[in-house]
Amino acid sequence: MTKSNSITKSLAFARQGDKLNSDFFEEYLVRLLDERDCSGLTDMVHEIEAIMITVDPGHSIRYIGELSLMTPYHYLVTLESEDHWTHVLRIDMSSPDFLVREVKDPSIHGIFRSLNEVYPIGMRKPNSRYMGEILRVTNLHEVTELQKEREFRFFSQDQIRKLQLPGNLAISKPSPYTHNIVAYMERPLDQIRTYALGVSSIRDDVQAVYLAAKEKQKELAIDTMIMPIDHLATRIYSQNREVAILEWLSLSSYYYWGSYDIRDQNSSTNVTKSVHYNNECLSPAKVFTANNTPYFVNHLEKLPSPTETFVRNYGPRLHHIALAIADGEYQGMENIEHVVRQITAVGTDFLLDVIGSREDGLKQIFSSASEHSSLIIEYVQRFGDFSGFFTRHNVAELTHAAGVEEELLELQAQSNVVSNAYP
Repeated sequence: MTKSNSITKSLAFARQGDKLNSDFFEEYLVRLLDERDCSGLTDMVHEIEAIMITVDPGHSIRYIGELSLMTPYHYLVTLESEDHWTHVLRIDMSSPDFLVREVKDPSIHGIFRSLNEVYPIGMRKPNSRYMGEILRVTNLHEVTELQKEREFRFFSQDQIRKLQLPGNLAISKPSPYTHNIVAYMERPLDQIRTYALGVSSIRDDVQAVYLAAKEKQKELAIDTMIMPIDHLATRIYSQNREVAILEWLSLSSYYYWGSYDIRDQNSSTNVTKSVHYNNECLSPAKVFTANNTPYFVNHLEKLPSPTETFVRNYGPRLHHIALAIADGEYQGMENIEHVVRQITAVGTDFLLDVIGSREDGLKQIFSSASEHSSLIIEYVQRFGDFSGFFTRHNVAELTHAAGVEEELLELQAQSNVVSNAYP
């Protein structure tokens, strides 16, 4: 591997948290990040350019309406290929795009659908899943070749064409640990993002739903309060916690911020951040949540297991997208309280009340999972110079609340199986 003239120091950041890692993790964290820096990969791989989500047939327009109300995203354009529509949502060129991909024909089977079909709740929406992130790189060929030398595998251009994904991307095979893909796109900073995929148009039906949602945002007086994506939270099996983190760090230019042990919920929350961008709105943090113990010891330990239960029901996948709420107040109410009250009034459910306080440094809340993407939206408002992602009490309550909803969905899924078996 070639040496970089100016080496970014990915190991220079202070460690946070109290979770103890294995000797394996600590050894390879140092070796992998040092080698990544020296190879030049850290300096060539930059921010998250876009996130990619697939939904089932008939769901993309309603999902865009939901996102247009609950987030600062704007509908930009639709790219149509033979079997898919890909809707591009954008805030600006300083924040990641949102690519919402809809399968036209419910009978179409492919690699991403197969990742859902072995899980009891995941299979109920077989095409609905978070696919992964697109990262901006300064030299696509060199980055891809260096990653291949590190034994990462990529789809061929012919496979990308058959999958009907943008042809200007290099796309990794799905991770065995998170089931996500990572894609690279070369783009000079003075050029806009484009995706080489299909016929481009602005669809009247999508535009109408988008405009109605944005009008409602203004009417509710929340349009200036919701900020770009703060972090992306993936849930994985307990045994894959450390390798999933190391794999992501190897594919990206992120560093290990630290891990917290959430004993109340028998889980840990593990955070990685970009070495290039301190502001998460420019490149969201990536969070990995995993049980502390595997599911098969639950009958012995009698511990809660919401994270492992989620993974067993849905598969390893993204659990929630967190958006920052601007610090401030509206008519004597903190912004996050106002946003949640207004969105609730138009029919969106949340899993619990807003938790946290100004004294804690932040307030947070989870929405119910979207019926279109199965993803939860989190809102987080930080106060003053607080720079963390949670407090131990907050994350325990959020994890518990999400687990209660997921238990209800699991019971519903089991009930449906019985009903189908005995009509």
